[in-house]
Amino acid sequence: MVRNRAPGAALAPDPVSVVDTLHGRAVPDPYRWLETADSPETLRWLEERSREYEREAATWPLRERLAALIRSLVDTDLWSPPVHRPGAAFATVRPSGTEHPRLVVLAGDGPPRTLYDPAAEDPGGRTTLDAWEPSPDGSLVAVQTSSGGVERGGLRVLRADGGAPVGPPVPKVRYSHVAWVPGDVPSFYYVRRDGAQGVRGVWLRRVADGAETLVHACTAPDTVPGVRILGHRWLLVTESHGTGHRTDLWLADLAATAPGRPVLRPVQVGAEGETEARLGPDGLLYLRTTLGAPWRRICSVSPEEPGTEHWREVVPEERGATLDAFAPCGGPGGGTALFVSRTRLGISEAAVHDARSGAPLYAVDLPGEGMVCAPETAPDGSVYLGYADVATQQRVLCLPPGERAPRPWPSGAPVTPPSPTVERTVLWCRSGDGTRVPVTVFTAVGGRRARPPADARPTILHAYGGFGRPRQFGFSATVLAWLLSGGRYAVAHVRGGGDAGRGWHLAGSGRAKPRAVEDLVAAADALVSAGLCTRRRLCLSGGSAGGLLVLAAATARPDLCGSVIASAPLADMARFELMGLGRMWTREFGTAADPDDFAALMSYSPYHRALDSTVHTPGRRFPSVLLTGFHGDTRTDAAHPRKMCAALLAAAREEGRPPVLLRYERDVGHGPRAVSRAVGLAADAHAFAAHRTGLSPR
Repeated sequence: MVRNRAPGAALAPDPVSVVDTLHGRAVPDPYRWLETADSPETLRWLEERSREYEREAATWPLRERLAALIRSLVDTDLWSPPVHRPGAAFATVRPSGTEHPRLVVLAGDGPPRTLYDPAAEDPGGRTTLDAWEPSPDGSLVAVQTSSGGVERGGLRVLRADGGAPVGPPVPKVRYSHVAWVPGDVPSFYYVRRDGAQGVRGVWLRRVADGAETLVHACTAPDTVPGVRILGHRWLLVTESHGTGHRTDLWLADLAATAPGRPVLRPVQVGAEGETEARLGPDGLLYLRTTLGAPWRRICSVSPEEPGTEHWREVVPEERGATLDAFAPCGGPGGGTALFVSRTRLGISEAAVHDARSGAPLYAVDLPGEGMVCAPETAPDGSVYLGYADVATQQRVLCLPPGERAPRPWPSGAPVTPPSPTVERTVLWCRSGDGTRVPVTVFTAVGGRRARPPADARPTILHAYGGFGRPRQFGFSATVLAWLLSGGRYAVAHVRGGGDAGRGWHLAGSGRAKPRAVEDLVAAADALVSAGLCTRRRLCLSGGSAGGLLVLAAATARPDLCGSVIASAPLADMARFELMGLGRMWTREFGTAADPDDFAALMSYSPYHRALDSTVHTPGRRFPSVLLTGFHGDTRTDAAHPRKMCAALLAAAREEGRPPVLLRYERDVGHGPRAVSRAVGLAADAHAFAAHRTGLSPR
């Protein structure tokens, strides 16, 4: 039995050591009892961790100051891009000083009217608005909510004129698409992602009585279904095979068949490509795809013959920039154009292209070096999009046809105050196999630079490196507060992410995931070598898959940095498939059932590295670690940070103060939460980093 030897660390009474044998290898798991979230032993252990955490957090000088600064930076109205319906626009807004976004309706020149407010339904703040979709005529809205962070809640239909419920709700739905069926009888398609409440797949539901028909069953293992209605006619059904890896798409003509018996024809099935489809005002289907284009391209096809053999390339890929968003829109002289957004090392650039030739018509004048998200087309051909940068809170912009400079939306919104000046530079390093890896570095700049650009100061190095997602530099009040407090913030564009196309993703996924860890180690070494920080003043930071990455780097190279923040991380890679949504991620990480995948998983699994260190290298000093865990987390189960904390405590040798802390919360999960709880989490994490890296109060 590997015992917890840190002062005050509680174990279960008479614990039983668990050892699995996988592919002929003994795999110890002494803290499996912590997988049972609400057992008396786990609850007692969590109580000790909570007391330990609060004692330590009370000594952090910047805790209250960072909380106040972050709160002031998010104290603004926050809108989502609108969805237009006849005579009205629907959007969410989180008014300044409130805890959650609310769904509002804008009609004419009157003020926004609240349709649904989760805080009114649940004053305790545990309920979140997860998704919503208005019907084609705007008379009804499907609303999805969940409570306690579990991201699995109810889907209900509300009247848009007053919020009254219509028909029975749909229970236990997780982030479902809702696609309203055109016609006189209100009905919609929705998806079930698991079989717990019915067959996984696409269902048709009648609003009035809740009658349902299965129209597409997902038969492949662990795929995620999706459904959309395009142009009030075409039913688009999708299945995603592993996040960021492959999409299958089918199309059915609802004008030719009954909604409950659609004839689905393949658009892309069985091909290794990630594809998104939208319908243009010209009636053509436009597809953003990695099929034949690692950096993504846009193709067009007639929905009458949508197979890949009929696709025509419109906007080719551009090496060095990931095509991460697009929207068919109105052209400058009428006709169809394409709004195209690309990301180049975290910074968005946008242009409008001719939909027939693909030729760029003009560049879009974005407000700065930031992130474009969620472009949607209005009936008049305008594009509404979100924009934010490191120093500027997200705002909604409207780009009318033919115009180069987008306008703020909604009209009459407060003028954005001047933002602090943040300097961005790119540092290049070489990973273990010689691959060049970029690292973006941010530093706040005052009216007069007080320090030279290469001074060693407290630095947070962030990384994610998973699921092909490129890092995009939008607004983070936490990051800006850190910069304004005198710290430096860096982001390593490691393999496994999408920063350099699909090849970059695949080069750091599956059995190649250790490459992502090597990239992060190289990035940390480069920051120190460049004189931007010292080992003691460097803190690694990552969440979810990024939490796995920073823990793997720190357990591989304990001398790499002084501290680590791992928020809701994966940690036990021998059993990740058995917890949370891990079974959905085998394309990203591999599976313990395969001997070669298993060998790769165990080569970097942080939990097992910490256990191994306890046995074979006792006294090895790991960096100070802050783990965060959320009891309602249904994605990366909170058993991961619990077990990782126990393993690191067992390896602890620092007298009087354990080098690992667990900040554990109930009634929240992996996704959105009340503003006050988000501020508290962010402030605590960065107050920990400030304390450990020596960031002094200004």
